[in-house]
Amino acid sequence: MAVAEDTGRGAAEESAKTPAEQPVAQPAAPWVPTVIAEDLHIVYRVYGGSKGRGSATAALNRIVRRKPAAGMREVHAVRGVSFTAYRGQAIGLIGSNGSGKSTLLKAIAGLLPAERGKVYTDGQPSLLGVNAAMMNDLTGERNVVLGGLAMGMSREEVGRRYQDIVDFSGINEKGDFITLPMRTYSSGMGARLRFSIAAAKDHDVLMIDEALATGDKKFQKRSEARIRELRKEAGTVFLVSHNNKSIRDTCERVLWLEKGELRMDGPTDEVLKEYDKFTSK
Repeated sequence: MAVAEDTGRGAAEESAKTPAEQPVAQPAAPWVPTVIAEDLHIVYRVYGGSKGRGSATAALNRIVRRKPAAGMREVHAVRGVSFTAYRGQAIGLIGSNGSGKSTLLKAIAGLLPAERGKVYTDGQPSLLGVNAAMMNDLTGERNVVLGGLAMGMSREEVGRRYQDIVDFSGINEKGDFITLPMRTYSSGMGARLRFSIAAAKDHDVLMIDEALATGDKKFQKRSEARIRELRKEAGTVFLVSHNNKSIRDTCERVLWLEKGELRMDGPTDEVLKEYDKFTSK
C-alpha cells in the first residue's frame, strides 16, 4: 500500500477513506525522500530434506546444473510493500512475530536482494539490531573503536566521542566494564553499547531493531531523546519494537506489517489504535 501523495483531493473524498488510506503526516516542507519502496517482495529460499542436500558438494552440483534442489522451500517474507519515507521522520514498524519487519529493514539496508520491486535510498542506511555483530573476545573499549570505524568515523572522531559513548551506554555505572571482554557482558549491556555506538554518529537513515526494548527506563529515555536529536539533524529513523509506548513516544508515523503485507501506514495514534483492536481479538 503506497503512501497517499495527492493533497488536492476534495474533503468529501478524504472523509470517505478507510483508516489505512488516510494521508500520512509529513514533515515540514521541503519534503526530501530518503527511502522509497516500490512493490517490494523479499523471498527466502530454505533448503532441507534428504541426507547430503546441505553439503558443499550438493550445493556445487545445483549451481553447475542450474537446477533447484528438490527439497527447496520458499518463504515469501515481504509481499508488495510500497511506501516513501522523508527526511526528518521517525517511523515505527509494528506487527506480529514473523510479519516481515526485520526483513524489510535488511532490504532497506541492502543486506537482502529484492525478488521483485525496488528500494531506493538517499544516503547510507545503517542497521542496528540487538544481534549486531561485535567481537566477544575484545574489550568494550576496542569494540567502541572498531564499531565507530565500521560506521565511517575517523579515529579522531571516535576519540572525541568515545567518553560520550561510554557514558551514554551506562555500562560503567557499576564498575569498569568497558575494559572487560564483551563475553562478560549481559545481553542488556551489549545491546546498550551497540545502540550507543550507532547513536554517536549522525545518520542519513538509521534503522533500530528492538534496541530500545533493552535497558532500564533511564536508558530508554536517553535513547528516545537521542532519536529525536537524530531527526532534528535531518536524518530518518526506523524503529522496530513490540513496545507500543516506545513507538508512541518516539515516532509520528507507523507502518503495520502483517504476514509480509503492509496492512496500514499512517499517524502513530491511528495505526496503534487499529493494531490494538487486531491483537485483542
